[in-house]
Amino acid sequence: MIKLTLAYDGTDFHGWQAQPGRPTIQGALNDVLRRITQEKITVHGAGRTDAGVHAEGQVAHFKTGSALGAREFQRALNALLPPTVRVLQAEEMDRSFHARHQAVSKTYLYRIYRGPIVPPFLWRYVLHYPYPLDEQAMCLAAPVFEGEHDFTSYSAAGADEADAEGKGKLSPVKTIFQSSFGVAGKDPAVDGGQAGHELIYTVRGRSFLRYMVRKMVGTLLEVGRGRMTEQDILNLFELRDRSRSGPTAPPQGLSMHAVEYAEQRKQE
Repeated sequence: MIKLTLAYDGTDFHGWQAQPGRPTIQGALNDVLRRITQEKITVHGAGRTDAGVHAEGQVAHFKTGSALGAREFQRALNALLPPTVRVLQAEEMDRSFHARHQAVSKTYLYRIYRGPIVPPFLWRYVLHYPYPLDEQAMCLAAPVFEGEHDFTSYSAAGADEADAEGKGKLSPVKTIFQSSFGVAGKDPAVDGGQAGHELIYTVRGRSFLRYMVRKMVGTLLEVGRGRMTEQDILNLFELRDRSRSGPTAPPQGLSMHAVEYAEQRKQE
């Protein structure tokens, strides 16, 4: 069993999950591994990022009968994958390891650039929002998402997250461990004098529904615009009405930052 830690720029991909005739992260990995091993390999990820969403710490695994070691797989994959997908680490694991089933938490980041002009080397990775926002209200409202809630209002209509094999649906009740904003400053010398800063939303939970993080960000932006309040967020848990939450934030600001596991057994 090989465990992979991956980083990728999701801009040019139609998400994680393999789709006929469309470039995807899983599809690219499957194709390259089949070339390397001559086996019909399927890579399983810890989460299925949507089209345009990035990753700094996606985790995946695959089974193989190949005699190649983890480091050899890492070198071969990085030599053959497009440069927008990198294997940061490869490890040989006990055969019981499963990237998705055994994940105890996932952390996502959403970046909102607040300067008047977004630097060209950032535009693929941030939501550019230079308009007025009550950032303090957003920071105060973010922790309202923490705890166990029914997140139906904060998910895609009719698209609750399927289980690891794509069969059935998971419960809309999710537990969020952390929901908070931080501020990252920008050096005017770097962005040509157009000084700005980023609001960075961090959310950590056991699992997520489809579009859930982006709907949460869209709702918090509505708070910043003065159109919603903390109480509205709480009410939506009870209402379970997707039409009442904020819009789905664009994908480019979102990145899967890290996946955490309990103690793992590496293959001896």
